Amino acid sequence: MNCQAHWMRHRGAAASRRWFLGQCSVGVGRIALATLLAEQCALAADDAPRRDPFAPRPPHFAGRAKAVIHLFMAGAPSQLDLFDYKPALVAHDGKPLPASIIGDQRYAFIRPDAAVMAPRFAFTRHGQCGLELGEVLPQLGQVADDICVVKSVTTDQFNHAPAQIFFNTGFSQPGRPSIGSWVTYALGAESRDLPAFVVMSTGAGISGGTANWSSGFLPTVYTGVRLRNQGDPILNLANPAGVDDALQRDTIDLVRELNEQQLTQLGDPEIATRINSYEMAYRLQRSAPELMDLGSETQETLDLYGCDPATPSFARACLIARRMVERGVRFINIYHEGWDAHSDVVGNHTNNCRATDRGSAALVQDLRRRGLLDSTLVIWGGEFGRTPMVETNPALGRSLGRDHHPQAFTMWLAGGGVRGGMTYGATDDFGFHIVEHPVPVADLQATILHCLGLDHRRLTFKFRGLDFRLTGVEEHQPVLALLA
Repeated sequence: MNCQAHWMRHRGAAASRRWFLGQCSVGVGRIALATLLAEQCALAADDAPRRDPFAPRPPHFAGRAKAVIHLFMAGAPSQLDLFDYKPALVAHDGKPLPASIIGDQRYAFIRPDAAVMAPRFAFTRHGQCGLELGEVLPQLGQVADDICVVKSVTTDQFNHAPAQIFFNTGFSQPGRPSIGSWVTYALGAESRDLPAFVVMSTGAGISGGTANWSSGFLPTVYTGVRLRNQGDPILNLANPAGVDDALQRDTIDLVRELNEQQLTQLGDPEIATRINSYEMAYRLQRSAPELMDLGSETQETLDLYGCDPATPSFARACLIARRMVERGVRFINIYHEGWDAHSDVVGNHTNNCRATDRGSAALVQDLRRRGLLDSTLVIWGGEFGRTPMVETNPALGRSLGRDHHPQAFTMWLAGGGVRGGMTYGATDDFGFHIVEHPVPVADLQATILHCLGLDHRRLTFKFRGLDFRLTGVEEHQPVLALLA
């Protein structure tokens, strides 16, 4: 009599769990055996990436981009003073914004009836496309026909740390994988001598911290590797006294053998992370100093970037990013913190543009002349925008600044299959609301993945019983209009 018949026969009585398992032991055993065999088959099918998490893997379809350089302007530049010129702000300078525009929006540091502030810089046109830029971006104007300016980016987040984490991970709180982690998880690495995902910082700090480049619930091997912008790129790379290369190699080989035994027994991907970390550290002892040594660069190239090889700077980081792309690094973040102009937009943005404009433009020019721009996607922008109204608060010592503005901000992209010389999206006369082609952050994330040949809907990872993806559960699409 089968298990179901027994159960039906005794359904009128209170059947105990012990009785059920006793009657169905063979069936339950078969279920358990089938489950174990299925898990072993899954592990066998996934054995290569488990043992070699950076093995190159094909994209979902042929993408133009092979690498990404994300120039993250942390603190949020003012789109109204750099990219999105609004004559209405000039006409209404010093007057309250019309109530019909601001609605019920509230801000942290300014009143809803705060006065409008006109753009702080003159705007001029550049390139055959006639791109309008603030006068503090003269070098970017030289590559106007190579870049695509998106004036209609919008975010759900109002404060710096959540907005930065949201832009990088699709979620406003720490714990989710960053886009660089998703990309390296999906595609693996092209270089065995350098990390696939590298992070550098050239400013005063990053509000979102390491959550911006965390691997979240992905194996930690996909976390971004932070390189310092001066001195040794990574601390403690040199061998201690008395340890030569042969001894170190023997030691690493022994540790690897022990770790591989554990990996075979347990199947824990974090053991693969440990193996990879030892091997990468060994290779970085040779590759990292060579990467950071700009002695092989011509004086003409150093002049193009405005870069002193011995002095840490944003321009130097951009040049190193180009060298990384040449050496097969997949995803590069450069954070430049300091754009949070609650006061003195003119001084803040003059200084930040002086620090970043030449390096950003030189990176695009250098990639193009080396034949790398078409296969390298460059992204420039912050976590949100700035208000058209002025922030002036004597109690906080603030004047002629702008508050946070998540409704609309501007970013630009270049290379990687993006159409150069175009402007996409538009805001209203005051730069407050988007009136044409809104681009939510998740749509921009989907576009980045699309340039790399990845379908954001198919790029998933099962965690706690759910299939997670970078762009979340809502429906989002790559912005194909941006692509050539």
